[in-house]
Amino acid sequence: MPQAFLFLLGTLGAALAAKLIAKEWRRVNDELDQARSRPAPADAVRDTTTDLRRDPATGVYRPKR
Repeated sequence: MPQAFLFLLGTLGAALAAKLIAKEWRRVNDELDQARSRPAPADAVRDTTTDLRRDPATGVYRPKR
């Protein structure tokens, strides 16, 4: 009898944990979807116009100073 009671408690606990995890998963995904739909702030956009110069000795491209 005690084993059946413990099995029932374990099953109910697992079901509750699964429900809470699913609820949290949906909440986080909703936040991510909202963040993706907003444009990035202007200061977060990288400047990709950096001039590079090839180092003749190593062949590696480095930022122009």
